[in-house]
Amino acid sequence: MEYQLDQAREILRRTPGTLNALLRDLPDDWVLANEGPETFSPYDVIGHLIEGEENDWIPRARIILEHGEAKPFEKFDRFAMYEKSKGKSPVELLERFEEVRGESLRQLDEMNLTPELLQKTGAHPALGVVTLSQLLSAWVVHDLGHIRQIVRVMAKQYREEIGPWTAYLSIVN
Repeated sequence: MEYQLDQAREILRRTPGTLNALLRDLPDDWVLANEGPETFSPYDVIGHLIEGEENDWIPRARIILEHGEAKPFEKFDRFAMYEKSKGKSPVELLERFEEVRGESLRQLDEMNLTPELLQKTGAHPALGVVTLSQLLSAWVVHDLGHIRQIVRVMAKQYREEIGPWTAYLSIVN
């Protein structure tokens, strides 16, 4: 499927509501569980998504539009949420994510992107030359990947309890 801004925007717009519906007011056993050392819990994922809104997607889009490849992207700290989320409740993070995503989408709209602008290039510190369209496509896939991750982590909490159904429920394997 070719990137289409309006369709991509619909996924990005829905992510906060999806996470809110899935996680709001659940017990910590669901929200804080992970898959083992050095893995994200649903709580961590929300913090990570907030960090992306503040320091990744829109800031990098602006770099592409204003500087092209002349100014490489700053390296993104995928783990900054561990410190920044400390002391915050899951509900606080969900509300913050909804707020910053709304602001990101407003800024995206203000860019008035055309097919020509979507082909502008920037410099990723690890991936090299990328287009604005690729960056914005990655934003959508990043959301979907983390929704999948949250659901997988939650499903694995009942891995032992489902007994022989593990043979049919691939999400826990």
